[in-house]
Order: sequence, then C-alpha cells, then structure tokens
Amino acid sequence: MNKNRYIQSYCRITNNVIILNGKEVFRESSEDIKSFLKTVYKNFEIKYSKFFKMDNLSKLAFLGAELLLTDENKSSNIALVFSNAASSLDTDRKHQESINDIENYFPSPAIFVYTLPNIGIGEISIRHQLKSENAFFIFEKYNAAFHHTYENSLIQMNKANSVLAGWVNVDKNTCDAFLYLVSKKGKIEHTTENLIKLYNN
Repeated sequence: MNKNRYIQSYCRITNNVIILNGKEVFRESSEDIKSFLKTVYKNFEIKYSKFFKMDNLSKLAFLGAELLLTDENKSSNIALVFSNAASSLDTDRKHQESINDIENYFPSPAIFVYTLPNIGIGEISIRHQLKSENAFFIFEKYNAAFHHTYENSLIQMNKANSVLAGWVNVDKNTCDAFLYLVSKKGKIEHTTENLIKLYNN
C-alpha cells in the first residue's frame, strides 16, 4: 500500500533527450556531455552562476531539480535522496589525470572540490533554500525497491513533506538521470513497479 503517496512529477535525461512528465521537452545532437548540459541550462533560461563551476554529475542533478522544483511543486520541507553507480568517479578520473601528468602538474582545486557526489545535493539545497534530510547512495544500478521504501519512510516519519529523488549517473560522455518528486498528491502511485516502469521508458 502506498498510503496516498504519489509521483507528483518526474523527468528522464538520457541520450541527449529530456522527457518531462512523459513528454519530450528538449533534444540536442551534441556528443559532448559538457556541451549538452550547458545547452540545457541556456535553453531553460536558468540563472545560477555557480552552475559553471560544477562538475558534470552536479550539473545533471541540478538541472533535473530545476525542472521539477517549480513554484507549484515546492513545499517547506523537501528531502533529497539520490543514487548512482560510481559516486563521483567521472570527476575523480579527471583529478587523477591532472596529478599523473608530471610535465603539467597542476591539479585543479575546482576539480578536487567536486570529487564528492553530495556536492550536487548541496548546490540544489542552496539554490532552493532547503534545510532538509538528504542522502546519496551507491548501487550497481537504479534500485527502485530501496528508493521506494526509503522515500516513503521519510514522509511517514514526518521528516519530509515531499522527496526529490532518483538516479543521477555520469560516465565519461554519457549521462543517465531519472528524477522524480514524491508527495501526497499526484496521479501516479508511488510504487516500486511504477518507478521501474518510468525509469525504463
């Protein structure tokens, strides 16, 4: 039983396409993930200068949150629960490459700062003034059953009014994001089966 919890809205970002609540809202032909994320930022006319200092993982999470946390979807207490397959490995590789290059040994502090997956959560919290529960988990693949249970428990225990959650993964030039907002209103029941269905579509 979902106890009146619903997926209020959701977005899917993969293969340079953005699906928002079942409808395609953006498509880009660029094969470079950095260019794709920058184009998305400009297309939706987002204004947040710190975006350009973020690594690709943080940018991906941030953009998903921007699409979902509209004025009508915000509440006073939104928890953040994300997961992926390799933490911040994509950025960690870049940092390691800068260390390994003996002739150009200039490890960038900007890269090092973003070698934690919860930086994305932090930027979203700052942007939307959230002071709520948050967590970032690592799984081999999107774990719908875990997410369903954890998100429900946060609302049931009154630790959150709603939960922005999902999968945010970046590996070299590929990104895979499935983010959604769980609340007590909506049309799609918040069940493990529905999460799997929306992720796979």
